[in-house]
Amino acid sequence: MLVAAWAWRWHGDRGALDAVRPYVEQALAWIDRDGDIDGDGLQEYQRRSVDGYYNQGWKDSGDAIVTSDGSLAKLPIALCEHQGLVVAAKRAWADVLQTVYDESHHAIRLRSEADRLAGQIEERFWWEEEGIYYLGLDGDKRPIDSVSSNPGHLLWQQAIDPERAASVAKRLLADDMWSGWGIRTLSAHHVAYDPLSYQRGSVWPHDNAIAAAGFRAYGLNEEASTVAAGIFDAASRFASQRLPELFAGLTRDAGAFPVQYLGANVPQAWSSGAIVYLVTTLLGLEASARDGIVRLHPCLPQWMSEVTLRQLRVGDSSIDIRIARGSDGRHTVETIAGGEGLRLELKG
Repeated sequence: MLVAAWAWRWHGDRGALDAVRPYVEQALAWIDRDGDIDGDGLQEYQRRSVDGYYNQGWKDSGDAIVTSDGSLAKLPIALCEHQGLVVAAKRAWADVLQTVYDESHHAIRLRSEADRLAGQIEERFWWEEEGIYYLGLDGDKRPIDSVSSNPGHLLWQQAIDPERAASVAKRLLADDMWSGWGIRTLSAHHVAYDPLSYQRGSVWPHDNAIAAAGFRAYGLNEEASTVAAGIFDAASRFASQRLPELFAGLTRDAGAFPVQYLGANVPQAWSSGAIVYLVTTLLGLEASARDGIVRLHPCLPQWMSEVTLRQLRVGDSSIDIRIARGSDGRHTVETIAGGEGLRLELKG
């Protein structure tokens, strides 16, 4: 439903939206019926057989979700970002229901459900001592007290209290989490940390792009730029500037280079997409195809003073635009080609 709502903003095709609506409704039903295993309002996962995946978040390796002593968290597990996904999805679909289908009563219900879950995130997942959110809750509803990259997704989902966003960003960019090339999946201080592992200390480009977008969502522009710079620097050192699926979480120092994880997919779609997403994040690029609007809220850093987008599709229109950052930090935007039926809105 989150993807359906976001895609609608760009394609503006009511027929396409109507076609996916039944599946969105089924997904909503699944969340409330099957995703919440014990009826406590949280999303949990568990496997049905010993042959099934033990971990079922994006960190799906068998040893990815560990407690502070390095042992596997007990199933069923409620990951922090799974809660945030539901919050973001219900809010996004509520906007569609209200603005497109004029179903305010359904929209109000979804927003109320999302707000209740967001409240649970604050009450049950906030880790005061570390200034970040817990990785999740285990099968006994005990906090999984491991500092990880997962809470960065909560910012991207805009599911947390704005007053805590800066604290989360600061923790993710602390030395034990920030390798210099990107945010590690697990703190270097953790007993289970392994910079050459799959998801216990490695760096994933898409994970970093999501965190950077989350930083921007809460106005943390410098932090977003820091992450983008690290990932771009890493990309420049790989063959053909192709980011692999993941790379080692080894600390960057003078003369160092990012070490590729053995067996990582290259090229890899969501790593390639991470570069595009980082650029659009720094541009603050949004669209409303139905209204014929392209919105930009750029915060280009000094090392990226100009960006040109060609054949940007919004609905049935296409536009080429150039965004530039002046020496005074102000941004300008100009249409190079196309843009019939579209209006550019520049903020900041």
